[in-house]
Amino acid sequence: MAITMESIKTLRAMTGAGLADVKKALTEADGDMDRAKEILRERGQAIAAKRSDRETSNGCVLVKAVDGFAAMIALKCETDFVANGADYIALTQEILDAAVAAKAKDIETVKELTLANGQAVSAAVTERSGVTGEKMELDGYLFIEGDNVSVYNHMNKNVLCTMVQTNKPAEEQAHAVAMQVAAMKPVALNQESVPQSVIDEEIKVAVEKTKQEQVQKAVDNALKKAGINPAHVDSEDHMKSNQDKGWITAEDVAKAKEIIATVSAEKAANLPEAMIQNIAKGRLNKFFKESCLLNQEFIQDSKLSVADYLKAADKELTVIDFKRFSLQAD
Repeated sequence: MAITMESIKTLRAMTGAGLADVKKALTEADGDMDRAKEILRERGQAIAAKRSDRETSNGCVLVKAVDGFAAMIALKCETDFVANGADYIALTQEILDAAVAAKAKDIETVKELTLANGQAVSAAVTERSGVTGEKMELDGYLFIEGDNVSVYNHMNKNVLCTMVQTNKPAEEQAHAVAMQVAAMKPVALNQESVPQSVIDEEIKVAVEKTKQEQVQKAVDNALKKAGINPAHVDSEDHMKSNQDKGWITAEDVAKAKEIIATVSAEKAANLPEAMIQNIAKGRLNKFFKESCLLNQEFIQDSKLSVADYLKAADKELTVIDFKRFSLQAD
């Protein structure tokens, strides 16, 4: 069967595959459109299987809000070269459009949605993998249902997106807070919404860190009284290297080890529990201030918390939900 430019254009429109890939598939299929589509699909599956252990640390993250429903999604791949391609971004946008239109509530539902060309989302991703030769996967699907949602694509680079919902219309303030969420990475809306398991872990870490600091402080003071610089004996490696340099003697090392062992044990056994708990609570309060959105310092005016900034515009204005997804490690 003859392969025409019209058939090539049609298959490209149906699959989003590149010109060379479409022509090759049609040639292998002897012009049979359905078989060519199958070849492209199979090629994508083969590449996906072959590269299943590869890390997809790049990709495209997009966000959209329409008629009381907002969502974001990431189509991940291996390299930024692929992620920045116009076709790749267009596919991510098409998937997001379908998800918002369907008001999808989870990633599995998104994968089964049908795109404008009649193709399932999962199949479209597989075919794109075949075109680019890279592993691809959908990730980071988040949504907010309801009115007054502001969406933000950080610097329009498609690697970090946020959504912020306020309790009443306030686009300017919601947008500013969406930028805050992007920059400051809050883990919860307010102190009350932090899971108890997270609080328990923070207290545990704070108590242990406080104990270690108090013990180390006592050890350092004892070393200084003995005429030994604590920085010269803070590890076995430092002891050896500093002794080799002539900064401390073998006698200093032996004395330091004895002081460290004795003072550490004595101080650890006699730490004042009330003081430890008070310091740990202070650390927990700092965690709330830094990690809870409404408690955070407002990035545009450090004299205000985010809650104060919102109240300055409207005493009843507040944030009721937010979402954030980033491809970058942070």
